[in-house]
Amino acid sequence: MSNDLDAARALDAADPVAPLRSQFALPRTATGEEAIYLCGHSLGLQPLKAAQYVEEALERWRHDGVEAHFNGARPWVSYHENLTPGLAALAGALPLEVVAMNSLTVNLHLLLASFYRPTPERSKILIEAAAFPSDRYAVASQVRWHGFDPRTDVIEYGGDAQFLLDEEALCEELERSGSSIAVVLLPGVQYLTGQVLACERIARVARAQGCVVGLDLAHAIGNIPLQLHDWDIDFAVWCSYKYLNAGPGAIGGCFVHERHARAFDLPRLAGWWGHDKNTRFDMPSTFAPLAGAEGWQLSNPSILAAAPLLASLELFQSVSRGQLCAKSMALTDFLARLLRERLQHRVEILTPSTQQNRGCQLSLRLDTTRDEAERIHTRLIESGVICDWREPNVIRVAPVPLYNRFVEAYEFVERLERELG
Repeated sequence: MSNDLDAARALDAADPVAPLRSQFALPRTATGEEAIYLCGHSLGLQPLKAAQYVEEALERWRHDGVEAHFNGARPWVSYHENLTPGLAALAGALPLEVVAMNSLTVNLHLLLASFYRPTPERSKILIEAAAFPSDRYAVASQVRWHGFDPRTDVIEYGGDAQFLLDEEALCEELERSGSSIAVVLLPGVQYLTGQVLACERIARVARAQGCVVGLDLAHAIGNIPLQLHDWDIDFAVWCSYKYLNAGPGAIGGCFVHERHARAFDLPRLAGWWGHDKNTRFDMPSTFAPLAGAEGWQLSNPSILAAAPLLASLELFQSVSRGQLCAKSMALTDFLARLLRERLQHRVEILTPSTQQNRGCQLSLRLDTTRDEAERIHTRLIESGVICDWREPNVIRVAPVPLYNRFVEAYEFVERLERELG
């Protein structure tokens, strides 16, 4: 296949998803040109309709005050329910199994409070050695909270020399020592490398050993196809400001498998909004949890933090998931081919090369010093390419199918090649 600029333009012209780009606010450079935004793995772009939905909530507040909880097209008391169909579709879940609430780490703590029930014989939590710090802190604090020692009861499973998790070895480790592991907590997509894990297989092996399986989907939901219900995952958590484009501080979400929907004897940190809707406003003294993921809610959600997510989910629902996945694979393949063709001796792609093992993120290790890598990243930003940099010499880019173009992938490689000299 041709990898030149004409090929990029032809691919953009034939792209059925291309019209969605016009539904996002595109950052501009100092000269007013559209920036090349490749940072959707960190913060997704703003859907244009987000402002309308936030203003709609503000208008209801101005017009109705407290009565807006019950009035209008989208009453606040049930506002989060507007998000459920879109989240269920992206998570591969039943509506009962998902809820929009809180933030990722708050949700992780709430679900670990229910699903991490250590005993002297089974007290460990397995995480990846390169876990995102927030997950690491949450897990260590939960272990400590239960009277165990993170130094011995948090198993950090390491990757190979390329930072990738060896799934074969991980499954073998679970088969050997799974009887001592209470919870396996892994990412759907590893944040540094962009590696997609074989969650279904790992979950099957872990659950066969009696382990509870949880996933951090911060870099997965809205990026890769998920089938949480069919994969038999126990619980999952995510944020909504990356591929879900809901803005900084947006409402997070969680999944709890249907088999736990009415496990009302599970210990949980209860709150008013998780109580049975039929008697919630009777203010009973005894907590009666809702069935499903909603039963883990604490308080009524922030409407202003939920409104942008509604705008983004409508865009996801306006295109077939098949079309979006096909574009994601084609766009990422195009970028990877360009990088290998033009920069193979100066840039190493840490992300797996096979489509089933990656989403739309590529992590690029520059063959240069730490300081020079940082300078290259700074110059890319100054040239209108928005990406991010990780110590010591990794640049992460994500050509997001909702709003990125093939021409932008081509232009990014041009500019990176120029900066590398």
